[in-house]
Amino acid sequence: MSDAKSLFKNVRVIIFIIALLASIIAIHPGYTSGEGTTSNLNYGLDLEGGSWLQIKLQGALAQVDADSGMIVSEMVEPVIGAPITITENKLEGNGLSEAENSITFTTDVPVSSSELELLEIGRVSVDRLNQETTQVTIFTSKESLIRLYLASSLDSEVITFDEGEGLVYEIRTAVSEEELEALMAKVGGSILKNEDGTSSYKEGVSVQTRDLTRDILNDKLNALGLKDIPVRTVGEDYILIDFAGIDLATAKDIAEKPGKFEIRINTTGTETRHVLYGDSIVSVGIPGFHDNQWNTPFTLNEAGALALQKVAIETGAVDNPSAHYLTMYLDENVVYSAPLSYSAASQLKEAPIYSWQASTGGDEEAKAQAQALQIHLRAGALPVNVVLVGSGHVDAALGEQFKTEALIAGLLSLLAVAGVVFRRYRRPEILIPMVGTSISEVIMILGVAAAIGWQMDLAAIAGIIAAIGTGIDHLVIITDEVLYEGKLPPTKVFVSRIGKAFGIIFGAAATTIIAMSPLVVMGFGALKGFAITTIIGVFIGVVIARPVYGVVIKEMLEAGDASAARKGEISADE
Repeated sequence: MSDAKSLFKNVRVIIFIIALLASIIAIHPGYTSGEGTTSNLNYGLDLEGGSWLQIKLQGALAQVDADSGMIVSEMVEPVIGAPITITENKLEGNGLSEAENSITFTTDVPVSSSELELLEIGRVSVDRLNQETTQVTIFTSKESLIRLYLASSLDSEVITFDEGEGLVYEIRTAVSEEELEALMAKVGGSILKNEDGTSSYKEGVSVQTRDLTRDILNDKLNALGLKDIPVRTVGEDYILIDFAGIDLATAKDIAEKPGKFEIRINTTGTETRHVLYGDSIVSVGIPGFHDNQWNTPFTLNEAGALALQKVAIETGAVDNPSAHYLTMYLDENVVYSAPLSYSAASQLKEAPIYSWQASTGGDEEAKAQAQALQIHLRAGALPVNVVLVGSGHVDAALGEQFKTEALIAGLLSLLAVAGVVFRRYRRPEILIPMVGTSISEVIMILGVAAAIGWQMDLAAIAGIIAAIGTGIDHLVIITDEVLYEGKLPPTKVFVSRIGKAFGIIFGAAATTIIAMSPLVVMGFGALKGFAITTIIGVFIGVVIARPVYGVVIKEMLEAGDASAARKGEISADE
């Protein structure tokens, strides 16, 4: 009895018991007459039933070049309704330099800077040379002109990035190589070639755009209260979404429906007034760092810009901007709130502002907030066009059958392991703590899954079974080291052998975790769930369960040897 009391005073055992009880609380198992068994565990599509959607991201990547003068003519002449003559072109290169170069043209009709600024081609300077000639200078860059020309011609967002092999234009809509070539030829340009002579055109999107689309879908689904819906990337151009417990028609509606984005302005006290909805946001840029601040740029259409100017003037925000916060909501949740800057307030007195910057601060947390705001500003509208290329439905009854069969498979695995262990040692004092340790590990894995909201699917259950197998291997190593000579050794020798056993176990566990890590990082669909569950199981086993087993097995073997010795004494007396 004193040995049992000392066992429960052991720090490792106390931690083990606390972890086990916490896991049971997290799982919260129960039973109701209407629903049967209940718990906090979340089941995936293959165990719960539901629907899945596979969508393809449409876009194109290419390196292109064009005549900047022809682009200006192509974009400006339809707006002013007259031809122009390029008189000076200082635009050079095709890089990402922010240095403002200029291009100058003349025309024989009156031109206002406001009508050209609506094109967003750069800062505009207009001079009336005489009664018949107007001179216009546009301060911009060649890269900006090409990007705006493509965006206007294809009615799509176009971004640029440079990964060391030249400037790449990402067109966020479906466009064939032939269509893009014809479009560039119209302004004296073409698609550039790679060093090996092949075309730089590539169908698809960048990894950054793919991940942004995935994050927006995640954000939208969570905002709708549909938690624990996994959104996984498959390759560079596909995204797979599992809707456990949701029928196919509802799943399609959820995926296609944008979130509700709204900007409101503070009037007096806590009262606010509507300014605009998300459909007034034309484009959202990539967060950048300047003026010691992280900023997320976005552009409003004419109706949105006029509405913001009107409300800012009527509420007095242009006169006292610090007292009138602009607050952004996504599905009625606040995602950003800040006052107007004094420079913006001053400009709004004179004219509407189309291009805005939402500042979040200068540290790493501010950077994360700016990146999150980029997602929120899109209000669930994806950055690229998508097409549904696959869908399916798993019947709830079939999911319940999978759940039952998975449970049976787990129990059979445990029984098989128990049979092998008993055949090897033929000692209940070894079998009971070994099987008990394995069961406790399963409970703790499920407890972690319930606590973090991880969905349990067939891959995760396979990971649990793999963790059980790995755990039994480790427990056998401990037992064999302890019973190296067929009996429990003295304490000093026992400690030495346990240390040797754990050296082997830690090495094996590290190898398993390292081997599974690429599957977690690279995210190969269902294999990611298998890898994560296996890693969690191995970590729990090595940190919590294995040390306790080493303590318990010593007490059990000592009790068994003492019992055997007493029986031997009774037999001798008889």
